[in-house]
Amino acid sequence: MSSFTQRVLTARVLEAVESRVKQFRRRQELWPIRIPTAPIALDEVLEEALGEDSRRFDPVSLRSRTLLQLEWADGARWEVWVIALPSKTKIYCDSDGEETRLLASGGRNEGDESDRVFLQILAETGGEAYGMESAGGAPALVRSSIADRAFLVEFFVNLFEVTGAEASVRAAIGPRARAGGHDFQHDVEEWLAIAWKP
Repeated sequence: MSSFTQRVLTARVLEAVESRVKQFRRRQELWPIRIPTAPIALDEVLEEALGEDSRRFDPVSLRSRTLLQLEWADGARWEVWVIALPSKTKIYCDSDGEETRLLASGGRNEGDESDRVFLQILAETGGEAYGMESAGGAPALVRSSIADRAFLVEFFVNLFEVTGAEASVRAAIGPRARAGGHDFQHDVEEWLAIAWKP
C-alpha cells in the first residue's frame, strides 16, 4: 500500500473514530474522561469507515503511544494505548491480542494529566468503569510511557487490592514479601522492580 493510500485510509478511520467519540457520555465522577455505553470494537469502526479496505489497514498505524503494557508468564498480553485525533482529543484503547476496543476519551493530547486520571479510574474500579474485567493476577512484565514510579506503584496497589490479586504479587516476589503481609505497598514496589522493563 502506498503512503498516500495509507494516509487517505487513516484520515477516514480517524473521522469515523471522531464521530463515535462525540457520542461518549460525560459522567461527573469520571471527569475529564468520557466513555461509550459499552467498549467499541475497533474492527467495527474500521469496517464502517473503510468497508473491504479495512482488511488492508493496519490499526497499529493509529497508535500515538502505548500507555501501559502487561505480559503474563503464560504468554497472555494486554495493553492500553492512545490514539491522538486531529482535534487533539485522546482516545484510550485496549488490546489483548484478539480484540482492540475504544474504551474512553479524555483531554487534549498535551501532557499526561488525563492519562493519569484514566489509569486511576481503571485501578479504582478494576476496569469496570470502562466495561472491562481485570483478571490474571500480577503480570510478569510491565512497560509504561509514564516514568513516575511512585504513581505506577499507587496504580498497581489500588488495582491489585480491588481485584484481589495481592497473593499473586507476594508469590511473584517470594521471600522478599513483607512478613505478615502488612505493607502491601512495599510488596508492590519490590514486584515492580522485578517486572519493570524499560
